Amino acid sequence: MTASTVTGTETGPFSSRWMMRAGAAALVALALTGCGGKKELARQDIAASKVTTIGVNSYLWRASLDALSFMPLVQTDSNGGVIVTDWYANPQNPGERVKVTVTILDQDLRADALRVAASRQVAQGVNWIDAPVQAATVQKLEDIILTKARDLRRNAIGG
Repeated sequence: MTASTVTGTETGPFSSRWMMRAGAAALVALALTGCGGKKELARQDIAASKVTTIGVNSYLWRASLDALSFMPLVQTDSNGGVIVTDWYANPQNPGERVKVTVTILDQDLRADALRVAASRQVAQGVNWIDAPVQAATVQKLEDIILTKARDLRRNAIGG
Protein backbone atom coordinates (compact mmCIF):
# COMPACT_ATOMS: atom_id res chain seq x y z
CA MET A 1 0.00 0.00 0.00
CA THR A 2 1.17 3.48 -0.73
CA ALA A 3 0.89 6.40 1.62
CA SER A 4 -1.74 8.03 -0.53
CA THR A 5 -3.97 4.94 -0.26
CA VAL A 6 -3.81 4.96 3.53
CA THR A 7 -4.62 8.66 3.80
CA GLY A 8 -7.38 8.50 1.16
CA THR A 9 -5.78 11.14 -1.01
CA GLU A 10 -5.17 8.99 -4.07
CA THR A 11 -6.28 10.35 -7.40
CA GLY A 12 -7.14 8.81 -10.74
CA PRO A 13 -10.08 7.09 -12.27
CA PHE A 14 -9.95 4.03 -9.98
CA SER A 15 -9.24 5.66 -6.63
CA SER A 16 -11.42 4.58 -3.73
CA ARG A 17 -12.60 8.14 -3.07
CA TRP A 18 -13.57 8.56 -6.73
CA MET A 19 -15.36 5.18 -6.69
CA MET A 20 -17.33 6.15 -3.54
CA ARG A 21 -18.36 9.48 -5.07
CA ALA A 22 -19.38 7.81 -8.33
CA GLY A 23 -21.37 5.20 -6.43
CA ALA A 24 -23.08 7.85 -4.32
CA ALA A 25 -23.92 9.86 -7.43
CA ALA A 26 -25.34 6.74 -9.08
CA LEU A 27 -27.49 5.98 -6.02
CA VAL A 28 -28.80 9.55 -5.93
CA ALA A 29 -29.56 9.44 -9.66
CA LEU A 30 -31.32 6.10 -9.24
CA ALA A 31 -33.37 7.41 -6.31
CA LEU A 32 -34.35 10.54 -8.21
CA THR A 33 -35.34 8.50 -11.24
CA GLY A 34 -37.62 6.36 -9.12
CA CYS A 35 -39.24 9.39 -7.46
CA GLY A 36 -39.68 11.34 -10.66
CA GLY A 37 -41.68 8.78 -12.61
CA LYS A 38 -44.79 10.95 -12.76
CA LYS A 39 -42.74 14.00 -13.70
CA GLU A 40 -41.07 12.04 -16.49
CA LEU A 41 -44.43 10.89 -17.84
CA ALA A 42 -45.71 14.46 -17.71
CA ARG A 43 -42.58 15.64 -19.54
CA GLN A 44 -43.13 12.98 -22.22
CA ASP A 45 -46.77 14.01 -22.50
CA ILE A 46 -45.88 17.67 -22.96
CA ALA A 47 -43.21 16.76 -25.48
CA ALA A 48 -45.68 14.57 -27.35
CA SER A 49 -48.11 17.45 -27.64
CA LYS A 50 -45.38 19.53 -29.28
CA VAL A 51 -44.14 16.94 -31.77
CA THR A 52 -43.17 18.84 -34.88
CA THR A 53 -40.68 18.52 -37.67
CA ILE A 54 -42.62 21.17 -39.53
CA GLY A 55 -43.47 24.70 -38.47
CA VAL A 56 -46.67 23.71 -36.66
CA ASN A 57 -48.05 20.88 -34.56
CA SER A 58 -47.83 17.76 -36.70
CA TYR A 59 -50.93 16.14 -35.17
CA LEU A 60 -53.09 19.15 -36.04
CA TRP A 61 -51.52 19.29 -39.50
CA ARG A 62 -52.15 15.63 -40.30
CA ALA A 63 -55.66 15.71 -38.81
CA SER A 64 -56.51 18.79 -40.90
CA LEU A 65 -55.28 17.17 -44.09
CA ASP A 66 -57.23 14.03 -43.25
CA ALA A 67 -60.43 15.92 -42.47
CA LEU A 68 -60.20 17.86 -45.76
CA SER A 69 -59.03 14.93 -47.89
CA PHE A 70 -62.28 14.84 -49.88
CA MET A 71 -61.77 18.44 -51.06
CA PRO A 72 -59.30 19.61 -53.72
CA LEU A 73 -56.39 21.50 -52.17
CA VAL A 74 -55.19 24.81 -53.61
CA GLN A 75 -52.44 25.63 -51.12
CA THR A 76 -50.63 23.83 -48.31
CA ASP A 77 -47.86 25.42 -46.27
CA SER A 78 -46.66 23.20 -43.44
CA ASN A 79 -44.23 25.80 -42.11
CA GLY A 80 -46.88 28.52 -41.97
CA GLY A 81 -49.64 26.09 -41.02
CA VAL A 82 -52.08 27.06 -43.78
CA ILE A 83 -54.33 24.76 -45.81
CA VAL A 84 -56.61 26.27 -48.43
CA THR A 85 -59.09 24.17 -50.38
CA ASP A 86 -60.65 24.88 -53.73
CA TRP A 87 -64.41 25.12 -54.12
CA TYR A 88 -66.11 21.82 -53.40
CA ALA A 89 -69.66 20.93 -54.40
CA ASN A 90 -71.25 17.89 -52.86
CA PRO A 91 -72.49 15.67 -55.72
CA GLN A 92 -75.81 15.29 -53.87
CA ASN A 93 -76.24 19.08 -53.69
CA PRO A 94 -74.55 20.59 -56.80
CA GLY A 95 -76.25 23.99 -56.32
CA GLU A 96 -74.03 24.76 -53.33
CA ARG A 97 -70.27 24.84 -52.91
CA VAL A 98 -67.86 25.52 -50.05
CA LYS A 99 -64.24 26.54 -49.65
CA VAL A 100 -62.28 26.05 -46.43
CA THR A 101 -59.15 27.60 -44.97
CA VAL A 102 -57.48 25.97 -41.97
CA THR A 103 -54.78 27.84 -40.09
CA ILE A 104 -52.68 26.18 -37.40
CA LEU A 105 -51.37 28.89 -35.11
CA ASP A 106 -49.07 27.07 -32.70
CA GLN A 107 -46.78 24.10 -32.16
CA ASP A 108 -48.87 22.91 -29.22
CA LEU A 109 -51.86 20.64 -29.55
CA ARG A 110 -54.49 23.00 -28.15
CA ALA A 111 -57.97 24.00 -29.25
CA ASP A 112 -56.96 27.63 -29.64
CA ALA A 113 -54.09 26.65 -31.95
CA LEU A 114 -56.58 25.94 -34.74
CA ARG A 115 -58.63 28.36 -36.81
CA VAL A 116 -61.11 27.24 -39.47
CA ALA A 117 -62.80 29.62 -41.89
CA ALA A 118 -65.31 28.63 -44.53
CA SER A 119 -66.97 30.35 -47.47
CA ARG A 120 -70.19 29.17 -49.06
CA GLN A 121 -71.83 29.99 -52.37
CA VAL A 122 -75.14 29.00 -53.90
CA ALA A 123 -75.95 28.83 -57.59
CA GLN A 124 -78.39 31.32 -59.05
CA GLY A 125 -78.70 30.57 -62.72
CA VAL A 126 -75.14 30.52 -64.09
CA ASN A 127 -73.70 32.69 -61.28
CA TRP A 128 -72.48 31.79 -57.83
CA ILE A 129 -73.72 34.08 -55.04
CA ASP A 130 -72.05 34.31 -51.62
CA ALA A 131 -74.15 32.85 -48.82
CA PRO A 132 -73.62 32.71 -45.05
CA VAL A 133 -71.97 29.74 -43.41
CA GLN A 134 -73.54 28.49 -40.22
CA ALA A 135 -71.20 28.89 -37.24
CA ALA A 136 -72.07 25.34 -36.20
CA THR A 137 -70.60 24.04 -39.47
CA VAL A 138 -67.21 25.64 -38.80
CA GLN A 139 -67.31 24.52 -35.15
CA LYS A 140 -68.10 20.94 -36.21
CA LEU A 141 -65.11 20.89 -38.59
CA GLU A 142 -62.84 22.24 -35.83
CA ASP A 143 -64.12 19.53 -33.48
CA ILE A 144 -63.47 16.83 -36.08
CA ILE A 145 -59.89 18.04 -36.62
CA LEU A 146 -59.15 18.33 -32.89
CA THR A 147 -60.57 14.87 -32.20
CA LYS A 148 -58.48 13.35 -34.99
CA ALA A 149 -55.36 15.16 -33.74
CA ARG A 150 -55.89 13.89 -30.19
CA ASP A 151 -56.40 10.35 -31.49
CA LEU A 152 -53.19 10.57 -33.53
CA ARG A 153 -51.30 11.80 -30.46
CA ARG A 154 -52.81 9.14 -28.21
CA ASN A 155 -51.81 6.41 -30.68
CA ALA A 156 -48.30 7.86 -31.07
CA ILE A 157 -47.52 7.91 -27.35
CA GLY A 158 -49.01 4.47 -26.83
CA GLY A 159 -52.03 5.43 -24.76
